[in-house]
Amino acid sequence: MDPKRQQDPDYAALARFRHALRKFLVFSEAAAGAAGLTAQQHQVLLAIAGLSQDGALSIGELAEILILRHHSVVELVDRLSKLGLVERMADPADGRRVLVRLSEAGRQKLQTLSETHLKELAAIGPALSALLQAFRG
Repeated sequence: MDPKRQQDPDYAALARFRHALRKFLVFSEAAAGAAGLTAQQHQVLLAIAGLSQDGALSIGELAEILILRHHSVVELVDRLSKLGLVERMADPADGRRVLVRLSEAGRQKLQTLSETHLKELAAIGPALSALLQAFRG
């Protein structure tokens, strides 16, 4: 094996960065679990709150954002609806489309989770920033 290739700094930087991302994802999964949600359910709530123009997204939009199949998102929304965290409504512009929005309970759950995540990001932000510096060359 080529010694230069074995010690390539890009591999080391990528490995450290990927490890840091994975640690954050593990933290996020645990925080969602402690709140009674799966990581994907948390992502649905976050997508609706953060990426919708008017507080609601269609199932198709959620599927695109979450990189999931339509039927998987329907199942996620069904579970979130049973938990009282989201509400379905007909799209006023196209009655054939179903829109999903957060309920008040969903907003409260997301706010609590987001506060926890923002604290964690503030704590690891400097390390992530330093890792990103390795790619700005």
